[in-house]
Amino acid sequence: MIIGICGGTGSGKTTIARKIVDSVGESNVNLIEQDSYYRNLADMPLDERRQANFDHPDAVDSDLLINHLKRLRDGYPVEIPVYDFKTHTRQRESQSLEPRSVTIVEGILLFSESRILEFLSLKVFVDTPDDIRLVRRIRRDMDERGRTLPQTLEQYEKTIRPMHYEFVEPSKRQADIIIPEGTHMGVTIELLCGMIREKLREEADGM
Repeated sequence: MIIGICGGTGSGKTTIARKIVDSVGESNVNLIEQDSYYRNLADMPLDERRQANFDHPDAVDSDLLINHLKRLRDGYPVEIPVYDFKTHTRQRESQSLEPRSVTIVEGILLFSESRILEFLSLKVFVDTPDDIRLVRRIRRDMDERGRTLPQTLEQYEKTIRPMHYEFVEPSKRQADIIIPEGTHMGVTIELLCGMIREKLREEADGM
């Protein structure tokens, strides 16, 4: 079972995915972040890397992500890239991931790639207002990725916002479940956890 969680930058999709993993148990669920599959820009000067459009589907190595989803589905381990967001490069080490009954994959561009959609048993879109997403993005970039406020706002205006409306927002129509920002989020998370636990019980009964 592969569950896809999509939504704009700062929508809360990573937080939701991690809450599900914590609730169900890491021994039962894999979590893959699409951000790990950004292309390695090590051959470019740092200033050019910072100007790259990371919100366009071409910025993601979807071929590698699809290969890894296929291998996990078929019962084989994979090596997930480790991406350094401060230098926009892949690190030498990777993260080993063994196949598990359930895999959650999350990312802003997940539903804009038709080949990925074919692997997803359930598609969840986290629908969060633009102002909340922008505030969260500013906090993350400044606290975790060493960027200044002007750098973050420039990126938001040049690429994040226009790419959101070109690729992310239209992909919402692919979702099976849409989670709105607000009080019902906890109920929806518990619903998803219940579906995963039922899947795990079915597998255990069949053994």
